[in-house]
Amino acid sequence: MSPMGRRRAIHIPGFRHKNPIPNAAVIGNLLMSGVINGVDPRTGELAQGLDDQCRFMFEHARAIVEAAGGSTDDILKMTVWMRDRSKREALNREWLAMFPDAASRPARHSFQAELDGRIEIQCDVTAVIGRSRA
Repeated sequence: MSPMGRRRAIHIPGFRHKNPIPNAAVIGNLLMSGVINGVDPRTGELAQGLDDQCRFMFEHARAIVEAAGGSTDDILKMTVWMRDRSKREALNREWLAMFPDAASRPARHSFQAELDGRIEIQCDVTAVIGRSRA
């Protein structure tokens, strides 16, 4: 935690924003991410095609929550923006891989949107880190 306040910025290797913002911020056990897209963490470049962008987006979401001390079980909601929502099979494939238990999936809302440049998909996540496993 910063000595100046209770908010903590989360940064992960291989993924950063163009603007001076962290990947996510945490206050208490609540995490809110900034936009997460499909940048290849090895090259720092946007991946080619929806499938790879979607895969990297989910990898970044996992890494961000883990960097805050949580796991994907702590994700409460994912909001997704897609250039073409009719191509949700790529999204659903990664979604089911990350959240295989139908009784324990986060909420999700997806929108069709005009996205910058070659971005096909992006998301943000809300997580409650270390919540009770009741």
